[in-house]
Amino acid sequence: MNRKDLYLLLCVLGIVLPYSQFIPWVLENGLHLGLLFRQLFANRISGFFGLDVLVSSVVLVGFMRTEGRRLEVRRLWLPILGLLTVGVSCALPLFLYLREEKPQLRIEPQETRRPD
Repeated sequence: MNRKDLYLLLCVLGIVLPYSQFIPWVLENGLHLGLLFRQLFANRISGFFGLDVLVSSVVLVGFMRTEGRRLEVRRLWLPILGLLTVGVSCALPLFLYLREEKPQLRIEPQETRRPD
């Protein structure tokens, strides 16, 4: 399996696995955001994971914007949509998948020239 296919597989898993927990919760509780955040931060360990994902999301947006522009990655809006609708588990592998469409830009290091 090549890298691009692996990223696509991880993106699909990044959608299916989180939604396997979220959809039953929504069916049971509805889209009650107050309850969602109360349960997300119900104890210190769940708060740890919740805050970790929030910080990772902010870092990922910055990374995707700068790296995406540098490598001229097309359709950068797709991983942002994935981040907003699923999370980091979808957005990161989707961005890496899209980035693989420009391997020639990724492999060649940028030259730094010293003044003579």
